[in-house]
Amino acid sequence: MSAPTARPERFVRSPVVLRDGQWWLVSEAGSILATDPTFTSRLDGYAQAMVAADQAVADLRARESEPPPRDAGGQR
Repeated sequence: MSAPTARPERFVRSPVVLRDGQWWLVSEAGSILATDPTFTSRLDGYAQAMVAADQAVADLRARESEPPPRDAGGQR
């Protein structure tokens, strides 16, 4: 799986951070590079899902701000 093109730099309430295309686990004690391909693949998938969810919410908000469609066929 390829890394998503638009990813959050840090997941909310998570020690996972993306820096320069690499996933890092960050704590007060320091940082460690995530190198396990299975783990980083899962992070990429999660990031893609987050981007898709954010886009879906943005689309819904944009639709809500549009005027209602006019009835082309008249009222019944």
